Amino acid sequence: MMRQRPWFKLLLRWAATIIILALVIRYVDVSGILARLRTIPPSLVVLAIVVSVIQVVLSAWRWRYTAGRLGVSVPMTFAVREYYLATFLNQVLPGGVMVDVNRAWRHSRAQGQGAAERSEQLSAVHAVVLERLSGQLVLLPVVVLAVVVLWSSGAFSGQPLAAELSLSPVYWLLPPLLAGVGIWLLWVSGRLTSLRRYLGRLGGDLQRAFAGWRNGTVQLLTSLAVLGTYLTVFVLLALGMGLATDGTSLLLTAALCLLLLLAMVVPITVSGWGVREGAAALLWPAAGLPAEQGVAISIGYGALIFLASWPGALVFLKRA
Repeated sequence: MMRQRPWFKLLLRWAATIIILALVIRYVDVSGILARLRTIPPSLVVLAIVVSVIQVVLSAWRWRYTAGRLGVSVPMTFAVREYYLATFLNQVLPGGVMVDVNRAWRHSRAQGQGAAERSEQLSAVHAVVLERLSGQLVLLPVVVLAVVVLWSSGAFSGQPLAAELSLSPVYWLLPPLLAGVGIWLLWVSGRLTSLRRYLGRLGGDLQRAFAGWRNGTVQLLTSLAVLGTYLTVFVLLALGMGLATDGTSLLLTAALCLLLLLAMVVPITVSGWGVREGAAALLWPAAGLPAEQGVAISIGYGALIFLASWPGALVFLKRA
């Protein structure tokens, strides 16, 4: 089987991003979205950027802690610097998880070239993998809980998702979203054979990083705190747009934004663009809300995270 060239994979992600965004823009009120974005006060933008700084520091500390459990030293200043660099590259390059692989590679280079050093290099790579896994292990059950709350509260009962899609032109977003997920699953399944070689070592590192009440508690609380910062940025944007006027609307918006975070995990576009907006255009009408509200929050989030990632650009220029 012919291997795909890296540039071809990058082109596919850019194409998926542009196509999905174009479909979203076609079927929503763009003027309404821009009007909502203009209502966000600068003070809330600054506060959201401060929250994003806390997010990076917490994530870097989680990486440092996970690496320490594997016997790999990661200085805190190095961890924060590299996390900012990875965040920035993830915003401008369609690299997805490869940005984190680059972070692991840059750290592992300092470990040397002997047999023992190569073992430490693998531990450095696993530290990045397990640090990201820690966040996903917390995100999934929280999202499931949000879906249960939404469903049981009747948020979707008045306008079931299937009925909403049958009445709205936004249903055209589903084919590219599903096709992208299918392509990604095929890409992953084609590499399962090579991944099996690492399962033994990875299992041991997984136990060292997560096993025991202390490790489990630290990973759980840290990942919950990181997830809380992501959700806080979404909520601040909703507040700035006047979309969370009371406790009920605030909780509904927060639950829907958790689903957006899950959608961003699917690595078929650049930094979640397109997938996030497409999911918002589907979820908000399903909850009886205008699609423009969800898309406005989604676009505002993407723009704000891009702005907050610019310290990573300074690291990149220094490295260059």
